[in-house]
Amino acid sequence: MLQLSFIRDNKEATLAGLHKKHFANAETVVDQLIDLDQQRRDTQNELDNVLAQSNVKAGQIGALMKAGDKAAADAAKVETAALKARSKELGDSLRQLEADLQAVLVTLPNLPHSSVPEGRTADDNEVIFEHGTIPTLHDNAQPHWELIEKYDIIDFKLGVKISGAGFPVYKGKGARIQRAMINFFLDEALKAGYAEVQPPILINEESGFGTGQLPDKEGQMYFATDDKLYLIPTAEVPITNMYRDVILPEAQLPTKNVGYTPCFRREAGSWGAHVRGLNRLHQFDKVEIVRVERPENSYAALEEMSQYVQSLLQKLELPYRVLRLCGGDMGFTSALTYDMEVWSAAQGRWLEVSSVSNFETYQANRLKLRSKLDGKMQLLHTLNGSALALPRILASILENNQTPEGIRIPAVLVPYCGFDTIA
Repeated sequence: MLQLSFIRDNKEATLAGLHKKHFANAETVVDQLIDLDQQRRDTQNELDNVLAQSNVKAGQIGALMKAGDKAAADAAKVETAALKARSKELGDSLRQLEADLQAVLVTLPNLPHSSVPEGRTADDNEVIFEHGTIPTLHDNAQPHWELIEKYDIIDFKLGVKISGAGFPVYKGKGARIQRAMINFFLDEALKAGYAEVQPPILINEESGFGTGQLPDKEGQMYFATDDKLYLIPTAEVPITNMYRDVILPEAQLPTKNVGYTPCFRREAGSWGAHVRGLNRLHQFDKVEIVRVERPENSYAALEEMSQYVQSLLQKLELPYRVLRLCGGDMGFTSALTYDMEVWSAAQGRWLEVSSVSNFETYQANRLKLRSKLDGKMQLLHTLNGSALALPRILASILENNQTPEGIRIPAVLVPYCGFDTIA
């Protein structure tokens, strides 16, 4: 959530950022916020004055009664009653104005960093780095949704029977390579200084609000109606909410956590080849890294996280590229996002496998996540990244490493899964 003081003091910069994110009716909404804020401050000032007058009158009543001036004391009591009635009216108005202000404020997305390029769609994202060689496949190469049937390692039909579309059943070597990737990603994160946590996969509304999923993405999350709990779309949500309503000691900064969870998305996309097989699922596994940083260190941390994710892709021997997302393609809560995409050889297209984002103070303001830095209480910066999401990584491994004899397993995964070939 944006800070109201920033919006009030930096109206033009706020509007410029909202325009870059293509937020509709930016001027109207910002003017409404500033007007509501002025009404709130005026009401608060009047309430403070009325309460101060009431306190003075209360003191006068006692003195007048002691002096035996009953008539003046009775008159002061009448004035005090009127002031109390007015203070109640003002208190009610203040609470309503604060609720109205909050309702508008939560609709504003985070403002983009100055380096974010202009643009509306994914076509406008900026490719800033490419690594690796695009593999040349043999003549009879197949996309992964055919390979998984050929080698009987993932069963989508069985998943439909059990749950529905978008819920695959991993079998045999398919299940073992899933477990291998999870353990590999977790072990690499531990080596990089991240502390492992295993969070719940159901969250309450407060947690959804804290990281910005609510009230923005209700339609994308599964909801357990009786208990009013949501299935998580990413481990970012429960891990970051570990720090909700926390004042972190300066000595504990930065905090670096990693966690593995299954993730759930209701809106898995449209029909078509680009969402076939493992490309888009309702349930998938992901290892997530989350950091809490001092404000002045967060962008250096973002670059470090980007390099870390790239190191995983290099160890998996996958060709990849890094994109800086444009204003129109960024997430609601992000100030700057890098996407990592791997090349899927049989499909002949890039697949997103990680997003690494800096939210600056946007989430921390909702979470009330602070620290006393340099003698002053300050909001901290939060960051997160996929390290990594498994389905498209597996799709690329299967497609890029296929040979007429079978599918070669990347060397770093062999000790984890216990085999070097799927045949």
